[in-house]
Amino acid sequence: MWVITTNPFRTRSGRWRTFERNLARWQAQVEGSGGAVRQVTCWSEYQQAVDEGAHAALAKIQGGNALSPDAGYADGIPGDVVSCVTVVHLTHSYLGRSSTPLPGWHGPALTREGRDLIRSLNEHRIFVDLAHIHPTAFWAALEVHDRSQPLIDTHTGVTGVTPHWRNLDDDQIKAIAETGGVIGVIFEASFLRRPGGPEDVNMVIDHIDHIVKVAGIDVPAIGTDYDGAIRPPPDLRNGLHFPRLVQALLDRGYGDEAIRKILGENFLRCFRMLRP
Repeated sequence: MWVITTNPFRTRSGRWRTFERNLARWQAQVEGSGGAVRQVTCWSEYQQAVDEGAHAALAKIQGGNALSPDAGYADGIPGDVVSCVTVVHLTHSYLGRSSTPLPGWHGPALTREGRDLIRSLNEHRIFVDLAHIHPTAFWAALEVHDRSQPLIDTHTGVTGVTPHWRNLDDDQIKAIAETGGVIGVIFEASFLRRPGGPEDVNMVIDHIDHIVKVAGIDVPAIGTDYDGAIRPPPDLRNGLHFPRLVQALLDRGYGDEAIRKILGENFLRCFRMLRP
């Protein structure tokens, strides 16, 4: 997923106009790749891109407050090119409450507009991403969400390993799993590290292990969040280090099939379910 992040300090109309400009810039970059990168919005397009040797890129919005209520939320996404929307990001918004410990939230955890956004994303079969959302808003989103569609949390840790305001608890893990969804483990060390625990790639493996224990091998995925701001384990600083992740999984006893699921097949199964 290639992510367009929302600046929460712009006005509503300013966020929407900026998103449109950023999306156009992203599309121009993809089109200027000479076919090396291919924009995809469904499983069949993904499969074609891979078969032809291209990098398949899914566009994602980080912060649903970029979308314009006046445009009918998902109806307003130009060309229906966005595959995933994170409902809230690092700040509270008119859509609902973030998991951030920052003060300043006085409304319902998930607002009427937040519920409308989820319904609209469901209608257009766009992934609802519950990364960053406050636990109360998480459960409110579950009440609205079409359970026949897989829910995802693209980048997170789990409280069963590391208690942290940014991580999911076991009940949340199970709720996502019950929709057929997946949970991507982030590479941000401060969300993963536990007292006396590993300081390397095994931080990530600890969280994958816990998801497997709670919900099974079909649920964990990789959610690096390589956005230039995170602080990953020192031996996982970029994509060139993924062989170390694979070796660590092998060392923990994971077989080839399980590793393929974690590295991508679990998410691709969800993608095929949602957008064949």
